[in-house]
Amino acid sequence: MSSQSEIQSKPVAGPPQSLREVWVALAGLAAVFLFEMLDNSILNVALPTIGRELQASTTGLQWVTGAYAVVFGGLMLVFGVIADKFGRRRIMLIGLVLLAAASLATAFVSTAEQLIAVRVAMGVAAAMTTPGSMALAFRLFQDDGLRVRALTLISTVGLIGLAIGPTAGGLVLAVAPWQVLLLVNVPIALLAIIGVRSGIATDDPAELHRDPVDVGGAILGTVTIVLALVAPTLFVNEGSGSALPWIAVVAALVAAVLFVLRERSARYPMLDLTLVARPLVSSGLAFKAATGLATAGLGYLVTLQLQLEWGWPPALAALGLLPQVVVLIAGGVFVSPFVRWVGLGRAAWLSAAAVVVGLAVYGLFGGFGYFWIAVALALVAAGLRVNGVVAATNVLKGLPENRTTIGVALVDTSSEVATGVGIALTGTLLAVIFNGSIVSPDWNPQQYGEFRAAITIAGLSLTGLAAALVGWGFVRARGSAESEA
Repeated sequence: MSSQSEIQSKPVAGPPQSLREVWVALAGLAAVFLFEMLDNSILNVALPTIGRELQASTTGLQWVTGAYAVVFGGLMLVFGVIADKFGRRRIMLIGLVLLAAASLATAFVSTAEQLIAVRVAMGVAAAMTTPGSMALAFRLFQDDGLRVRALTLISTVGLIGLAIGPTAGGLVLAVAPWQVLLLVNVPIALLAIIGVRSGIATDDPAELHRDPVDVGGAILGTVTIVLALVAPTLFVNEGSGSALPWIAVVAALVAAVLFVLRERSARYPMLDLTLVARPLVSSGLAFKAATGLATAGLGYLVTLQLQLEWGWPPALAALGLLPQVVVLIAGGVFVSPFVRWVGLGRAAWLSAAAVVVGLAVYGLFGGFGYFWIAVALALVAAGLRVNGVVAATNVLKGLPENRTTIGVALVDTSSEVATGVGIALTGTLLAVIFNGSIVSPDWNPQQYGEFRAAITIAGLSLTGLAAALVGWGFVRARGSAESEA
């Protein structure tokens, strides 16, 4: 028995014929994905507590979560290219060490600015590690069936982290300081390091590309994403009469145009735009973006509403998110039968449409009682549960096999950018409409009215944006199906 376990714990020489043969590697890769999804959700329920203890402004609270998304979204494509050139396993291990160090630094945080700096470091670590988790799992197998099962396993672990994050965060806050919510990343990083080092072989130099890194494209792409997410905050902090936010908007547009021109003319582009334009790829990215937008925006709004408007303590607010938890965890058994029943293409747009309906329910009826919030949470979670696997699978199917790392980076970038947009949009609307400190324990009647108006406008704005993404993705997906027919 011991010799058999020892053999299974080492990288296999040939393509594995079962998930069990590479269980150590899959455990490490699943831990990486768990960190990304858990980190996206676990802090939401602690935002009011963090705001009071660190005396953070509304904008500061927005950047406690938004800084991670901005850095993650801005650097993921860059690190996807770097990983393909210098080694996927090597870049992932470096990123995991950075994650552990940044998480430990949380114990010494005493100001909102310090916490934002920690979140930036975690965003860099996530950009270095997350794309590699699914890309390496995809590359472990030659059989498509095993690939789907491996990606489903990893995404399931991540979605469980996303589901239990707010609930676990609320329960932890009842007995421990909020810093514990980030310190939990340390054992997760250590587990991932052990699994990746023990279960995944060192990168074969023959499988790494030798094209020069497109430094210009990398800089322009990163600047475009960062400026696009920073601009809304500048409008709140500086006001629309200031030149600074308008400069940021113009600079983002100019950088985007220059990025496209650069990638179309470069001999070795960082991102081949012809690949992104493929119907399966573009539709999958649109559906994934809509899902990320809905999940982040709804989680942010519901958490603030339950605690700040309704006065629920963190632990009770965490329990209020249970419909999301139940659907994400229990819904896993229905994913494969649903996909087999309606097909991969229909499953993609139907699941994305479910998150739009969930947002609409919240925006229109969220102020009329918890029942409607529960319905909205369940619908968005159901869409996320299916779309998390289907969108990524479609994107990878639409790309050449040697582009799997950049393909996963594209999927995660679309989701993280949408997450940043969702948080930026909701945070900006709250800051513009609500007068005074949102974390103040005593609101007057006018402030309650302003908060309710801000929640409604933010929910409906997110609905419109998500619906536009799903509609465009549906058109692209239909074009792909018609061309194949």
